[in-house]
Amino acid sequence: MTEPKRLDRGVIRTFHPRPESEADDVARAVAGDTAAFERLYQQHVPRILALSRRMAGPHLAEELTQDVFVRVWQKLNLFRGESSLATWIHRLAVNVIVERFRALGTQRDRFLADGDDALSRMPETVGRERGWDTAMDLDAAVALLPAGARSVFVLHDVEGYRHEEIGTLLGVSVGTSKSQLHRARMSLRGHLTRERQAAHD
Repeated sequence: MTEPKRLDRGVIRTFHPRPESEADDVARAVAGDTAAFERLYQQHVPRILALSRRMAGPHLAEELTQDVFVRVWQKLNLFRGESSLATWIHRLAVNVIVERFRALGTQRDRFLADGDDALSRMPETVGRERGWDTAMDLDAAVALLPAGARSVFVLHDVEGYRHEEIGTLLGVSVGTSKSQLHRARMSLRGHLTRERQAAHD
């Protein structure tokens, strides 16, 4: 709380307390301080919303983001500072999103197999069938990928996970993860190339 302090010649100046550090906010939030948790939320929500949108699509992104931060609130007392808070929240978010896939009955072996077929057709057909405009960006192209391939691509190329980690998260082999990533990259490259060419025609 700020307090005014009277100086010489009757001048009154307001002194502001030093801003709380993230560690202070974590400790306060664990103790039940909702204002401290709100500060943590505002700091980290943009990245988690982007992750949710890329992995699950825009229709689930906001709901999943809220689910993530409910989980953060519930588990923040388990954060030990062995990694950064951003990394801890990010990994928790990935787990929440994968859990949602499972709850929706999207089994890894089934949607990854379906993804192979869809990915092989995507560069030639998807853009025309969906009527996308020539300003398509990478996020929009990623959204066209089947769920399994999209998850592998986002986790590996966007978020920096290793194939071994992806395999554990998604319940697939390292070979499947590598194969899905390769096909996703090829399909995205082909699709984005076609969009750029169309924009110059």
